[in-house]
Amino acid sequence: MTSNTSESARPKCAFLFPGQGAQFVGMGRALLARYPAAREMYDRAAGILGYDLLSICLDGPTERLDSTEISQPAIFVTSLAALAAVQSETPDLADSCAMTAGLSLGEYTALVFAGAMTFEDGLRLVQKRGQAMQASADATPSGMVSVLMLDEPKVEELCREASSVGSMQIANYLCPGIIVVSGAKAACEKVVELAEAAGGKPVPLAVAGAFHTDIMRPADERLAEALKNAEIRPPRIPVISNVDAVAHSDPDEIRRTLVKQVLSPVRWEQSVRNMIAAGVGQYYEIGPGKVLKGLMKRIDRKIPCDGTGDV
Repeated sequence: MTSNTSESARPKCAFLFPGQGAQFVGMGRALLARYPAAREMYDRAAGILGYDLLSICLDGPTERLDSTEISQPAIFVTSLAALAAVQSETPDLADSCAMTAGLSLGEYTALVFAGAMTFEDGLRLVQKRGQAMQASADATPSGMVSVLMLDEPKVEELCREASSVGSMQIANYLCPGIIVVSGAKAACEKVVELAEAAGGKPVPLAVAGAFHTDIMRPADERLAEALKNAEIRPPRIPVISNVDAVAHSDPDEIRRTLVKQVLSPVRWEQSVRNMIAAGVGQYYEIGPGKVLKGLMKRIDRKIPCDGTGDV
């Protein structure tokens, strides 16, 4: 009886999974020290990818780990290895998780956690996604800029002005005061000038190209082809989509949103707000880095977001 009471009093929790940019050389070392069984997941990954992912995670070099085609599988596998540690160390916590979401790439991790796809299928998709996005980035010189301290209407205005010299649009609605824009190289340089003049703080990002924009074509078509052959099942818990900030249970709809995600802006702030509105009062960031925890503080600092051990 006491157990049921405490269980009902516990706030609903959600697991959040990081996206590209969370990687760092050495990730996985602390995790393996704490949970040696995680090595088996990296071994399985090596068999699918055709290279030793763990050695790149542990020892770099940074340039290789940071490449889109390597960093996406690296974050995916490391996040799922961290999840396996959580499931082993605190199984009740994992079992009580009511919702899940992931930032861009992290949505694939969330779908595996929710049982919508297997680790193997998810990794194959992530590998193809990373390769396709890298190819699109190589085809068109482009980039991303994080714009701090300006609101959404102002950033939209800057994008319109910068579009006079090249493609430019909002790519990530992360949280109040942090919006990421993507576009052609010249437009990125222009938006930096405009943001500074408007009193904002622009931060060019070290990424291969303009993710979540039309510049990523035809990566979306290549991913759609790969998704046709991937088995996707209805998730056992809601997985909030980056594209529209709602959960989808139909496998075909999940496929469509994953394809759209390549070209569409990430609606992270709205995703989190929708989970809060659904009664989720505790969040855990599973994987490398602490980006999502920082974003949560800006979205609603009263809502706790914790990590689950060093990665």
